[in-house]
Amino acid sequence: MLQDFFPFLFPLDLTSIAGSCLWSLVLYISLTSVKDWITEQLWRWFNFAERSLYTSVEEYEETRPVRESQNAFYASVMSIIPFLMLGFVCNWGISLSLGLSWSISLGIMTCMICGVYALGHQD
Repeated sequence: MLQDFFPFLFPLDLTSIAGSCLWSLVLYISLTSVKDWITEQLWRWFNFAERSLYTSVEEYEETRPVRESQNAFYASVMSIIPFLMLGFVCNWGISLSLGLSWSISLGIMTCMICGVYALGHQD
């Protein structure tokens, strides 16, 4: 079906995609302060960018709480992107040095360890 739309095929290595997503999950769980900082900066930028779209202060203040909560959601979703890129680099580096199966195995073990650490680090 995809060949009907595209005259060529995209070679996708599903194992590398799974390993990259696994390593991005590890980084997302373990680096909570970095995750919170990125989310906060994106939220501030989204609020600033949306404020520039309004000419009237009354119109802006009327729907402010709804837009700020929507921007917080968007910032939370967009904060995943840097971790996906770092996860790709981690997976690539480990698979280059140790092999792809080791990258996934180490990713699973590290994900469990970081999950236990995150649970123990909660208030």
